[in-house]
Amino acid sequence: MLALICGAGALPGHVVRALDVRPLVCALDGFAPEGLAPRITFRIETLGSLIAWLKARGVTAVCLCGHIRRPDIDTAAIDAATVPLVPRLKDAMAMGDDGALRVVLALFSEAGFDILAAHEAAPDLLPPAGVPTRAAIPEGVAEAARAGDAEIARLAAADQGQACVIRDGRVIASEGPEGTDAMLAGLAAAGLRAPAFLFKAPKPGQDQRADLPVIGPGTAAALVRTGLSGAVIEAGGVMVLDRARTIADFDAAGQFLWVRERPA
Repeated sequence: MLALICGAGALPGHVVRALDVRPLVCALDGFAPEGLAPRITFRIETLGSLIAWLKARGVTAVCLCGHIRRPDIDTAAIDAATVPLVPRLKDAMAMGDDGALRVVLALFSEAGFDILAAHEAAPDLLPPAGVPTRAAIPEGVAEAARAGDAEIARLAAADQGQACVIRDGRVIASEGPEGTDAMLAGLAAAGLRAPAFLFKAPKPGQDQRADLPVIGPGTAAALVRTGLSGAVIEAGGVMVLDRARTIADFDAAGQFLWVRERPA
């Protein structure tokens, strides 16, 4: 049996719809997934009890999906089953996103669960390489995208974001802990001109069982508000929610989407 360990957003619902058998949906308190009624809501301070609860119900695999912000740990709320995990949880909370996820994945793995990635449960989340939009790649974008590779590598070294905005071959904004939408909102009033574009890719060496970057139907609208002409995402490394609708939205806005192979 599979359990989804969920955060907020549309991704958990997409994974559930792709599965033949409905999984147990477990949501982190304060981060309910869109359109799903969790079987159980848990807190970081009760992670040990969640693990025991899953085992008692015959769960053998877990899939971590959805967006969360790292919560503070309330020591007064830690239950007895979670006490042995506290040192590692505190270490995780002090790390960057990828480091924290590696610790949480390790805790589930050590408890005997297999880890299923969201794109393994729902393979249609990863589009093939190419340009699925009517709009072609604008002149200069292919060369400018190399700046995105360098910026994602820089962000990875600091265990930070997975996206940036590029104009005239230069990175003009980078994703922080608040996420891509916040980065774009910060640029929206600047009146950017084409061919500024969004670049999104996983961190080099990232554990791809959790936290792969995502775009979806709201992305085209966000790019319009920001004045961007399109997006470049990494093939095999960025998930696309509701692909047909997302591409239709890009087409309606006259924007390009390039699913780009990472250079060797």
